[in-house]
Amino acid sequence: MICRRSLLFSGLWGLVLSSLPLADAHAQLFETKAAQAFMIDAETGTVLFSKDADKSIQPGSLAKLMTMEVVFDAVKSGRLSLDDTFVVSENAWRTGGAPSGTSTMFAKIKSTLRLEDLIQGVTVQAANDGCIVIAEGMSGSEANFAQQMSERARTLGLANSVFVNATGLPADGQKTTVRDLTLLAVHIWRNYPDFYRYYGQVDFTWNKITQRNRNPLLAMDIGADGLAVGASEQSGFGIVGSASQRGKRVIAAMSGLPGDKERAEEARKLLEWGLRAFDKTELFAQGETVGEAEVFGGAQSTVPLKAKGAVDIFLPISNRDKLKARIVYEGPLKAPVEEGQPVGTLRIWIGDTLSQETPLFAAQTVEIGSLPDRALDAAKELAIGWLR
Repeated sequence: MICRRSLLFSGLWGLVLSSLPLADAHAQLFETKAAQAFMIDAETGTVLFSKDADKSIQPGSLAKLMTMEVVFDAVKSGRLSLDDTFVVSENAWRTGGAPSGTSTMFAKIKSTLRLEDLIQGVTVQAANDGCIVIAEGMSGSEANFAQQMSERARTLGLANSVFVNATGLPADGQKTTVRDLTLLAVHIWRNYPDFYRYYGQVDFTWNKITQRNRNPLLAMDIGADGLAVGASEQSGFGIVGSASQRGKRVIAAMSGLPGDKERAEEARKLLEWGLRAFDKTELFAQGETVGEAEVFGGAQSTVPLKAKGAVDIFLPISNRDKLKARIVYEGPLKAPVEEGQPVGTLRIWIGDTLSQETPLFAAQTVEIGSLPDRALDAAKELAIGWLR
């Protein structure tokens, strides 16, 4: 049985109520022309906007975010150094270099490049030759590297992403979602600050050729500093953008737009809305009881629940009545219950969007009750069982 307790919040405080639908719960707080879109607050993980976020799309050059994550992880762990060198094969030159007519850093065939230069070629110029050179140098072939990308995606919890190549060039079976792309971008921002800065680099010169960063958001004066653009025939134009203002950072992914102008404008509007339309709110202080769970056969019938730390969320400034929270746990719990034992999850919705999930833990120990206590609980459970 799944036990659910509903919490309806007004401002900073909450009241325990029965399950009540929110008025106008299915109305979106923001509208976009993108077919798919997903945005979160980077600090708290609050989902600020979601539209068809789990629909499979072809990533195009957005796949390069996963390519770079594999590289960043290898450098951070010491398996690679920024001074390591890689040779440009004929395949890399022909498939992703000057003859390909695609995004390239114009590396010459059989030339040798430092890894740091290749990273900048990919993050700034979306260089396909740079991706293939790295893939062949790290894994022997691009196919082997793509398999490593997919395995790494599983490790990071990106359950709906499969990669067939390192570039994002059209390939059967290559897929992702805007949710996965957003979560990947947040992971890169959090875990690789020394490398994340490359995504905000306005240009890069290689082989005496200077190319500007392909991300249109960087020139819009909205605090944007990343991350990538892409396009595919099947999924249209897409983008993963990140912007920060006044200590607040939002990261979003969009897909299914008809052209680069619409892509730039819709991404700008979504990021600016995310930065301006939400305020950080503390729902529960550190150590504060969030709710309680029923206990079967214990010295007491309930146990208080709390999170590991404070529970913060970004709430819409003008639509706070659209917030609803619910504690979900498998219950009743069976005694004994140990303090700190994982019990359930606090799920928070803004409108019809599941915005945040926070693990909850037992705030105290509940020992096994006396024989009369256990007999009374058994009688209650039997009666409830018949009612179910």
